[in-house]
Amino acid sequence: MADNKKNKDARRFVALECTECKANSKVSHENYFVQKNTKTTTDRLELNKYCPVCKKHTVHKEKK
Repeated sequence: MADNKKNKDARRFVALECTECKANSKVSHENYFVQKNTKTTTDRLELNKYCPVCKKHTVHKEKK
């Protein structure tokens, strides 16, 4: 049972925000929430996702 609790703590939800929207305005748009394994992925996520504000595919980075 204790091992199962440890495995669940390794995965966390993180918010992704568009890099182009962030550069163009002061307001950040959290478009996506994804799960990340904090033990295997220690650096920040960068994924290509569709931004509904920009209406195109852009790089989305993990928000602090």
